[in-house]
Amino acid sequence: MAKYVGAIDQGTTSTRFILFSEAGEVVTLARREHAQICPRPGWVEHDATEIWRNTLAVIDEALAKASASKSDLAAIGVTNQRETTVLWDKATGAPLHNAIVWMDTRTEALVARFAKEGGTDRLRARTGLPLASYFSGLKLVWLFENLAGARARAENGELLFGTIDSWLIWNLTGGPSGGRHLTDATNASRTQLMNLATLDWDEDILRLFDVPRACLPKIRSSSEFYGPCQDGPSGAPDGSVGLSGVPLAGAIGDQQGALLGQVCLKPGDAKNTYGTGCFLLMNTGETPRISAKGLLTTLAYKLGESKPVYALEGSVAIAGALVQWLRDNLGIIDSGEAVEALARSVADNGDVYFVPAFSGLYAPRWRADARGVIAGLTRFSNKGHIARAALEAAAYQTREVLAAMAADSGVALKELRVDGGMAANELLMQFQADILGVPVVRPRSLETTALGAAYAAGLAVGFWRGAEDIAAHWRPDRRWNPVMTAAQRERLVASWEKAVERSLGWKE
Repeated sequence: MAKYVGAIDQGTTSTRFILFSEAGEVVTLARREHAQICPRPGWVEHDATEIWRNTLAVIDEALAKASASKSDLAAIGVTNQRETTVLWDKATGAPLHNAIVWMDTRTEALVARFAKEGGTDRLRARTGLPLASYFSGLKLVWLFENLAGARARAENGELLFGTIDSWLIWNLTGGPSGGRHLTDATNASRTQLMNLATLDWDEDILRLFDVPRACLPKIRSSSEFYGPCQDGPSGAPDGSVGLSGVPLAGAIGDQQGALLGQVCLKPGDAKNTYGTGCFLLMNTGETPRISAKGLLTTLAYKLGESKPVYALEGSVAIAGALVQWLRDNLGIIDSGEAVEALARSVADNGDVYFVPAFSGLYAPRWRADARGVIAGLTRFSNKGHIARAALEAAAYQTREVLAAMAADSGVALKELRVDGGMAANELLMQFQADILGVPVVRPRSLETTALGAAYAAGLAVGFWRGAEDIAAHWRPDRRWNPVMTAAQRERLVASWEKAVERSLGWKE
């Protein structure tokens, strides 16, 4: 009898394979990093073949650690960095170009070209997204316009496009030997090619971008049987994946995976993942809500034949990256973990505010002209105040996004579920609760992204019976209740707003 569900967690810097028990607990994991390729300023690429080989390696390693075999696996799910774009040869499985990563900005000229008529919001009503270099559709257009003959070959069915989930699914199910070319609806919703209402590729947008439908994957739900894994020449160096016959039964974008892993199943449920940046998603139910406050409308998940569930999303560009900056650029801490102790060396922020707009401000302000500032410095200020202000910056930015979500959704936040590396910082979590005025809850397992993919796959094969089953497995580790007075909160927020105003208009 199968004991585990496996989850491939393919992220921006590494690939991991995690085994989860029926209780939703981590049994074991394996991880490998891949190269960050930056051929020009603003360009970020990954070697998709390296990612595939690393995927196979971590599967083997994790199974060996657990003394497990494929017969112990009920299913496998995939979660992934969402907008990263791959174009590959259907016959050989060879990518035509390095994968273009979600943060890559080379398509800014294409954004300007397509925004000339109708502005950057011309596709928002259909896709929930503004025209931006972030999304994968324009990355595909760039490949077509810069790789000789690529668009014609795509029209002839010789080339396949996909985000990383599609690339892995195709390879896991046979690659050139009959691999299944699929994506799930959450990843498709980040291409800017899918219509949010129909969950199908939008013909008008395909014509606008001149994208041939023949190269696009079929859109499936986040939780269903995609096909059995296959051994074959697309596998490991010895030609064997070692998972032949194991059901591949779920795929979900990383941030949506964290939403599902946090069991945010009701409208108004929200989670924040504190990583390099912050990614906040709020479940808004079965009707997509087009944001009037600078947020993204996206698909949260679609489980089997159930109706799709939508979410509002807001991204904060710099959160954990600011702690890295304190370590690497200023040298005031030796490690990321040391920032909490330094911040606790002072009683409060000393009226110091750090706006980390290193490359502009993301949601909900979307100000590309902003640049980073430290405001309120006096002779009294020291490195402890700067460290505390850096942590508090993540909380202030989170508050702004959640305020926009509440305004867009009409649903008041009752609590915020948190995960990611910075969720281990207890000073930050208490301040987050204080500045929001609602409880902040950290789950026992912080592997929520991979757990969401495991839930999607396990639900598809009956390893878990339904939403109530997975909800019963969620366990809080720590809860922070707000203790700050409303007057103090208003004073701090007003000072933060003044600091943000100082950051605007810096870059012409």
